[in-house]
Formats: sequence, C-alpha cells, structure tokens
Amino acid sequence: MIIQFEGIKVAYHVTGSGKPLLLLHGYLETAEVWKPLTDRLSVEFRIIAVDLPGHGDSGVRGETHTMEFLARAVRAVVSDAGETSVLMIGHSLGGYVTLAFAEKFPELLAGYVLFASHPHADTPEAVEKRNREITVVRAGKKNIMYPGNISMMFAKKNLGSMAGELRRFKMIASRNSGEGIIAMLNGMITRPSRKSLVESGRVPLLWILGRDDLYFSPEKALRDTRLPQNAETVILENSGHLGFIEETERSAMLISGFTRRLDW
Repeated sequence: MIIQFEGIKVAYHVTGSGKPLLLLHGYLETAEVWKPLTDRLSVEFRIIAVDLPGHGDSGVRGETHTMEFLARAVRAVVSDAGETSVLMIGHSLGGYVTLAFAEKFPELLAGYVLFASHPHADTPEAVEKRNREITVVRAGKKNIMYPGNISMMFAKKNLGSMAGELRRFKMIASRNSGEGIIAMLNGMITRPSRKSLVESGRVPLLWILGRDDLYFSPEKALRDTRLPQNAETVILENSGHLGFIEETERSAMLISGFTRRLDW
C-alpha cells in the first residue's frame, strides 16, 4: 500500500488479522527484513510493516529525516490503516522512531517494543562514524560501506549458520538509495535523548536486547536507564543485533505474551 505524506510516498504492507502490530525496521533495512517474524505472528495478529521514508519503496525528502518527521509519517500510516491503538515494534533506528512516536502520539500506543535499540542520543564516537559513512556514500561508494555493517548485525557465532539471511540482508541494503541512507544518518546524528520518556513509564515497554550485539552493550543500555514498573527487559542469549532473525521463535513468543498484558 502507498500513501502520500508531506510530498513523498510512504509504503507499507499488511498481513494477517487480529490486534495490530506495527513494525519499524532499522537503518539499511526495509519492511522485508521482518518476514520470518511476520510469518510467525500473522497467524495471530494484524501486521503493519512500514518502509520508513528514505528506505525501501518510500521516498526521500531532503538531506535529513529527523525522528520526528519519520514519526509523523508513521502516524499517517496508522491513520490510513484504520487503527486507533497499536503495539509498535522498532528495530534499532526503528526504535528511535518508535520513541519519537511515543513522545508525540502516546494515545495511539497500547505499548511498544524496542528491539536492539535504546533511548540515548548518539555519542561523539557514533556521530564521527556516521559522518564517515556519509562521506563514503556522497562519494558514490555505498556498496563498500554496507556489507560490513550488515555482517556486524549478526552475532559472530551465527554467521555460518545464517549465511542465507546474511545474503538476504545485504541484498535488501543494496537497494536503498544513497540519498535515503544520508537522510537516515543525518536524522540519527541529530536525534535527542529520550531517556526521560522511557523512564516516565507513560507507555508499557518490552525491551529486547542481544547478548552478543556488536553495536551496543545490553548491560550498558540497561545500566544507563532507570526502568519503570511497566517495563520488561529480556536479553536474548544467542543473538546479536538481529534477535528477531537469530531467535525468531523466542522473539515471537515474547511479543505475543506481551500483547496479552496490555490494555488495548
């Protein structure tokens, strides 16, 4: 499905029926990455998977896609899909968008899931890395940048057994435009901390992290955030940054169980 939003198209895909789960992919990804999880969950839920502006079949608007802009685009999808309350699941960058959405539109959330994501602003080191990637992409060399990023998403011990998924993720990343990649990178660089939002407990949270995540330490993420009573945390012991791929069945069970504890 395609909608028009602030001068660009935004694509989303719907499968299944039941309580609505809205899925937001990460950087260098598209809605396609969720397929193993959506295949499992669509027997029980209505799945709405969005191509965030800048990636997939959605358009690009300018050189910076702020998290607030992306959240407004997702709000338009929620409206077009006819939903008034969703469980929003955000992977990595998608988690940053989910937090911006929770700040702006909490009344539309039954709850949210942060998948290998966190509420903190970029560190100086992260900003430096993103700026280096922007330089590479501007030089027309995105194809030498994304393969390494994708490989780092998997726990090292899983790279052999998940060679097919590694190839699939690299193919998905290869189809994202340089303009879209730059817009996403600039948006992540400029995003603020939303630590206080998470700590406020305004919306129930399920926080799923990977023990072997090479992008950030689950222990540090949890140590730096004071979680409210309505937040649950799980560390997937056999996953890196892609727990919904590396431990699909466990992830589906966690999400399904969380939905039953929400006030829809």
